[in-house]
Amino acid sequence: MRLLAGFRALDLLHIAVFAALGLAVKQLVNPLALAISRPLLIPGGSLAGGFYMMWIALAMAVVRRPGAGVLVGLVQGIVVLVLGFFGSHGAFSLISYTLPGVAAELAGLFFRRKHTTAALVWICTLANLAGSGAVTVVLMRLPLVPMLIALTAAAISGIVGGLLARAVWVKLAATKIIKHIEVT
Repeated sequence: MRLLAGFRALDLLHIAVFAALGLAVKQLVNPLALAISRPLLIPGGSLAGGFYMMWIALAMAVVRRPGAGVLVGLVQGIVVLVLGFFGSHGAFSLISYTLPGVAAELAGLFFRRKHTTAALVWICTLANLAGSGAVTVVLMRLPLVPMLIALTAAAISGIVGGLLARAVWVKLAATKIIKHIEVT
C-alpha cells in the first residue's frame, strides 16, 4: 500500500470523514439539483457538484499530503460501488468519483497553500468539471450545446463550492477543531 505510506492515522481519519461528508451532502442536495437539471438534459452533478466536491478540496487543505484528494474520491467510489444505492453509474462510479480527486490534485499542484480562497475555488471547480465532464461525455453522450451548458453549470457550482469550502476552513481554523490548521 504505497499510496497510504505517507499518511498518518489522523490523515486517514480526516480523509474518511471528508469522503463521508461528500456522500452525505450529495444525498441531500441531489434531489433538488435533479429536479432542475433533468428538464435541461444535463447531469445533476453539474449543478450540485460544487457542494460535494468542496469536501475533496477541504481534505487536501487539511491533510496537506499529496494524494489526499484522490483518496477521498477513491473511498467515495468504492463506497458507492459496494453499497450500490448512491448512484446509477454502476462500475463507472469508481472512475466518476476518483477522477475529480485526480483533477483536484492536479489543480492543487499550482498552490503551495491549499487553504487559500483561490486554491479552494480552483481545486473545487476543476474537480467538478472533471466529474461532470466524465458523466456528460461517457454516460450521457450529450451533444455539444447541452454539454457546454452542463460544464458551465459545473464551473459555477465549483466556484460556489470553493467559496463554501473557504468559509468552512475559516470556521475550522477559528474554532481550533483541527489543531494543526494555520489561520491565514
